[in-house]
Amino acid sequence: MIFGVDEAGRGPLAGPVVAAAVFLSKPRPSGLDDSKKLTAARRAALEATIKRRCHWAVGVVEVEEIDRLNIFGATMLAMTLAVEALCTKLGCDPLEILVDGNMTPAGRRPEWRWPARAIVGGDAIEPCISAASIIAKEHRDRMMRAAAAQYPHYGWEKNKGYGTPDHMAALQEHGPTPLHRKSFAPVAQLLLL
Repeated sequence: MIFGVDEAGRGPLAGPVVAAAVFLSKPRPSGLDDSKKLTAARRAALEATIKRRCHWAVGVVEVEEIDRLNIFGATMLAMTLAVEALCTKLGCDPLEILVDGNMTPAGRRPEWRWPARAIVGGDAIEPCISAASIIAKEHRDRMMRAAAAQYPHYGWEKNKGYGTPDHMAALQEHGPTPLHRKSFAPVAQLLLL
């Protein structure tokens, strides 16, 4: 049993970081790829298929924890929460966890107890990581669209919290919200004014 793990939301100025863990069914869903390479419609269709046919879980780390831990630590925590939730759902631990990137939470989170291997570009080459990237991105995008209804000035329904020119202009004009990451430089600089 091998899980794939990936995250969404390391770079934005606002919103949570979300990780997903996926154990693929056989036959696995076809057309899996890095979520960033897929159209929104294809990603949504694959998400529905993955959720229907495979085992999956997400871990969400909110802005307060991102600011307390730093984004790297928050990402490691989100991955750990996702894997723990999937293990609980399945009632067992995986043989190995494949993590997108160059580091895993092993040795970085005290709760992490599973064998893990980091794979740079894994979201494009390992189907279980591709599936995790799709689940994580879709979950976080939904959270940001919901937040955009509460804070309409920042364009989060389009930019998902990334520092686009429109988002930066709104941040200058309206100031940061409780969902902005105070530890990120553009937000921190505004708070000093």
